[in-house]
Amino acid sequence: MGILEKLEVDHAPGLTYREMFLNNDDLAPVPPEKRTWRSRHFVSFWIADSFNVSSWMIVSSMVQLKLSWWQAWICVWLGYGIVAPFIILNARPGAKFHITFPVVARTSFGLYGSLWCTFNRGVMACVWYGVQASIGGDCVKVMLRAMWPSVNNIPNSMPESSGTNTRDFMCFFLFWLISLPAIWFPIHQIRHLFTLKAIVTPIAGITFFIWCIVKAKGVGPIIHRPSEVHGSELGWSMVVSLMSCISNMATLVTNAPDFASRAKTPGAALWPQLFSVPITFSLVSFIGIIVSSSSETIYGEAIWSPIDLLGRFLDDGPSSATRFGVWFIAFAFIIAQLGTNISANSISAGCDLTSLCPRFINIRRGGYVAAIVGLCMLPWNLLKSSNNFTSYLSAYSVFLSSIAGVMITEYYVVRRGHYHVADLYDAHKDGWYKYTYGINFRAYAAYIAGILINVVGFAGATGRTVPLAATRIYQMSFFTGFSVSALVYYVLNLLFPVPGQNSKFEEMDVSGYLDNLEHQRSDSASSHSSSVESKSSKLKEVSHSTVHPVEA
Repeated sequence: MGILEKLEVDHAPGLTYREMFLNNDDLAPVPPEKRTWRSRHFVSFWIADSFNVSSWMIVSSMVQLKLSWWQAWICVWLGYGIVAPFIILNARPGAKFHITFPVVARTSFGLYGSLWCTFNRGVMACVWYGVQASIGGDCVKVMLRAMWPSVNNIPNSMPESSGTNTRDFMCFFLFWLISLPAIWFPIHQIRHLFTLKAIVTPIAGITFFIWCIVKAKGVGPIIHRPSEVHGSELGWSMVVSLMSCISNMATLVTNAPDFASRAKTPGAALWPQLFSVPITFSLVSFIGIIVSSSSETIYGEAIWSPIDLLGRFLDDGPSSATRFGVWFIAFAFIIAQLGTNISANSISAGCDLTSLCPRFINIRRGGYVAAIVGLCMLPWNLLKSSNNFTSYLSAYSVFLSSIAGVMITEYYVVRRGHYHVADLYDAHKDGWYKYTYGINFRAYAAYIAGILINVVGFAGATGRTVPLAATRIYQMSFFTGFSVSALVYYVLNLLFPVPGQNSKFEEMDVSGYLDNLEHQRSDSASSHSSSVESKSSKLKEVSHSTVHPVEA
C-alpha cells in the first residue's frame, strides 16, 4: 500500500476516482444512528452561538450611529427575527434528506459547479477561525491575569515585525491548543459542547450584568440618552443596523444544512430555530447595552468589548473576590468563543473541504485544516493591518446571499421539494444534477447577477466615492443579492427547464436512494444479529456437549 492510499479516508473498496470524488462517509446521507439532534439541541446551539464577544458588541455600532438604546435593540430583534426564516428555509433540505451544505449545493449549481460555492464558504470559515481564535486568545489573557497578575508583565522576546508579543501569542496559542480536542468529535456528538455552553455562558453573562449594575449603582447614562438622528437619517441608520445583524448570520444561513442534517426529525430544525435565534441574540445584545452603559458610569467611557471591560476590572490591585469573578466570566467567554469557532467555522470548513477533496479529507480532517490555516494566517496582523478588515469580511455576505437565493429558489420554486438523491452521487449523463458538464450555468448567471447589483456599493464600502443610490442598495445587500439571484434563477428555469421541475410541492426522494440505504442498513443489522445469535447457539451447543460427558 502506497503513501497516498494510507492517507485516504475510509471508503468502500473498488471505487473509481470519480466515485470517490463525489462521495465519502461524510458526504453520504447521515445514517439514523447519527441523527441525534432534537429540538432542545437546536435551542442549546443558538443559545451557545449567541453568547460570544461579537454578539455582545453588536449594538455598539448602532449606538455609535446615534440611535437610542431601545431603537438599537429593536433593530436587533428585527434583524435576527428576519434572518431566522432564511436559516430554516435553507436548513430544510438538510433536515429532510439528511445531507450537508456541499451536497445540497449540487442540486442547484451542479455536481462540479457547487465546488466554487463550497470553496468560497470553506475559505471564509478558515479565515474566520483565525479571527475568532484571536479573540479567544484575549479571553485567555484576561483569565490568566485573574489567576496570576504577573502574566501581564511577561517580557517580550518577539520582534516588532511579528505584529504581536510573547504574552499575547502565548494566550492565542493556548486557546488554539485547547480548541483542537473539540474538533475531534463528530457533529452528532458535539451537541454536548453546545449544551455545556448554553448552561455556563448565560450564568456568566447574567452575573456580569448584575455585577456592573451594582458597581455603577444603576444602569448608566446610555439608557437615558435619546436618539440624535431623525427623519430619513434615522430610518437608514436603523436599516444599516438591522442589516448588520443579518450580515452577521449570512454564513450560517448558507451552511444551515450542515447541522440540520443531524436532526432527529425535520421539525426539530424548524420551530426551535425560528424562535431561539431572535430571542437569544436579542437578550445577549440587551446585556451588552446595560453592561456598556454601566461602564460609562464606572470609567467615564463606554467600553463595548466585555473582554476590555474585564481587563479594566483587574487594574489597580483588585480584591481576590473581584479576581475570581473576572476569572469565571473570562472562562465562560473562552467556552463561548470555542463553541462559536466550532459551530460557525471548523465544522463548516470540514464539510466544505470534504467536498473539495473527499478522497483525503473528512469533516474532522477539514476542521484541523481550518485550525492550521487559522494559525498560519497570523490573524492579529490581519486585524491590525486594516481597520476595515472585519468590514470586508462582513461584506462577504453579498456573495453568500446570492448563493442562498439560488439554493432556496431551487428547492421551493423550481423542483418544489423533489430530490433525486441517487443523482447527487452519480455523474451519469442523464442525471438531474449533471447539467452541462456538471455545471448549472443558470445558477451561475443568477449568482453573478446578485453580486453585480451590489458591486458598486461594495466599492463604496471600501472607501471609494460612489452614487448614493448604489450605497443604499448595498446597505440592503443581503436582500438585494438574495432577491435578484432568486428572480434571475427562476426566470432562467422557465426559459430553459431542467429535469425534475414540478408544479406540486412535495418533499420526496424520487430515486428511492434513501429507502434503499435504510433497507441495506436494516438487512446488515439483521444479518449481524442473526450471526451473533448463531454464534451464541453454537457456543451453547458446544457448552452442552462438553458438559454432558462430565455428568455421565
